[in-house]
Amino acid sequence: MSSLELKLPPLVLVIVIGALMWLTNWLWPTGAWHFSDLRQAAVGFFVAGVLIAGAGVWQFRRAATTVNPMDPNLSSSLVQHGIYRFSRNPMYLGFLLVLVGWALWLDSLPALIWLPVFLMYMNRFQIVPEERMLLAKFGDSYGDYCRRVRRWF
Repeated sequence: MSSLELKLPPLVLVIVIGALMWLTNWLWPTGAWHFSDLRQAAVGFFVAGVLIAGAGVWQFRRAATTVNPMDPNLSSSLVQHGIYRFSRNPMYLGFLLVLVGWALWLDSLPALIWLPVFLMYMNRFQIVPEERMLLAKFGDSYGDYCRRVRRWF
């Protein structure tokens, strides 16, 4: 396991990326988009993100398994129903949509550069180690699930 794997809680990463997006906008303000419903679109992405992430948390709670992403070995069951029929990572997808909403709210095209950073970090240092541990714990059930359902969407 790499020294960075499963070290930074995803919610902390969202806050850090959000702060970097704000800093980028402050240092390089552009007023990128000029359409009347920009704020509504920002709120729409934000709300969709919160709802999708919340649905993931709710399904974990219903299955009485941990939502702590720092130690996937604590998972007591493999959740494959509800929103997990469509995405293996709805909480992370929700976080991404919240960050898209934040970039729109900031009206900052340069802030979007942080979205691929978020995606790459999450894939490499959070999702891949999680999947490795879940495969070891749940075996073929998890492998079958991974073949049926995509990571993000």
